[in-house]
Amino acid sequence: MSWAAAQNPTRPRLPAYAGFAAVLAAAGLPLYIHAPKFYADRYGVSLAALGAVLFGLRLLDVLQDPLLGRLSEHWRQRRASAAAAATFLLAVGMLGLFAVAPPVSPVLWFALMLTLVFSSFSFLTICFYAQGVTTAGGLGPSGHLRLARWRETGALAGICLAAIAPVLLARVTPWPFAAFALVFAGLALLAGAAMRLEWGAGRLPPSAGFRPVLRDRLARRLLGIAFLNAAPVAVSSTLFLFYVESRLQAPGSEGPLLVLFFLSAAVAAPVWGKLAEHFDPKPVLAIAMTLSIGAFAGALLLGPGDVALFAVICVATGAALGADMTLLPALFATRMARISPTAAEGFGLWSFVSKFTLALAAVLLLPALDAAGFRSGAANPPQALALLALFYAALPCGLKAVALTLLAITDLKEI
Repeated sequence: MSWAAAQNPTRPRLPAYAGFAAVLAAAGLPLYIHAPKFYADRYGVSLAALGAVLFGLRLLDVLQDPLLGRLSEHWRQRRASAAAAATFLLAVGMLGLFAVAPPVSPVLWFALMLTLVFSSFSFLTICFYAQGVTTAGGLGPSGHLRLARWRETGALAGICLAAIAPVLLARVTPWPFAAFALVFAGLALLAGAAMRLEWGAGRLPPSAGFRPVLRDRLARRLLGIAFLNAAPVAVSSTLFLFYVESRLQAPGSEGPLLVLFFLSAAVAAPVWGKLAEHFDPKPVLAIAMTLSIGAFAGALLLGPGDVALFAVICVATGAALGADMTLLPALFATRMARISPTAAEGFGLWSFVSKFTLALAAVLLLPALDAAGFRSGAANPPQALALLALFYAALPCGLKAVALTLLAITDLKEI
């Protein structure tokens, strides 16, 4: 029996986990979809400058995520108070990013507000997933997969709502992003209140730091798979709006396509989880990764007007994302329960690996497109559009193929 199973006798409220996951997810990936284009269109900030800022912030994460993991572990007996404070700061940062006109240079304000949002998001994510290891121990043999189904389905629902909210709000207000930030702030505080009774360290063994995670071959392998598997999501989320607007020449279709993509992920996530509970998670995950490769390959062939075909690709890639977000974190959490039950440091590393892919996408892709002459909302030269297609479709295919190969040679029976 795991430490978590023995020391977590109370029955967790899984809907609270789903709600909190939704709020966290709304402050994560959707920012890479909305924020760069918002600041480029509203304040005229260049893609190169935005890419440099995003990369710099992700470098900050490289340093701070493992430290935040240690901080989460240090404060585990006061985790409820720490999480409440971080949730408040997350709400403030989102309001500053979208609802407040920059009182200084837009690039500087963009950097400051994203630093506040990302730091709060990182700390809360680490605490949340570390708490999940403790909670899942009391849910039976498939506890990690069961919790993951609730948590990641909630996360995907949050991404869906955050992706489409500005588009829907634009129909009722001339300040859709400000309204989005206000709604987010309110929901964040409500989700934090619902989660307040779930934070608890239990009587876990003392933390052993990062050493058990870094010395464990299987944990290192799972971190490597996570890095390679998250990179295509980072690439596609960074370039999605630009691809639809300029490559497909379908401005106005971004919102419905985003909803279709994330809704497919949300619907598929519990299905993948159920399949993994009844079958071995490894072949289930491999099937999802293969589906993603085929879909991205199809996107490479699309051109102006191919919106219906791209909608099919959104369904397929979204469904595959549901498996990525559900199964990999559950596998890693299961391993952490064995080798590092406190889990905070482990998920500090997991958070770093996941977000570093976004840093690479920002610093490599946006400046390269800028150098090729690509401009948001303008007529673009053929070479810029071709490069956009290669980045959006071909690059994720290659990265997914490497991740699939690494998964194939990894023995997960030890988990």
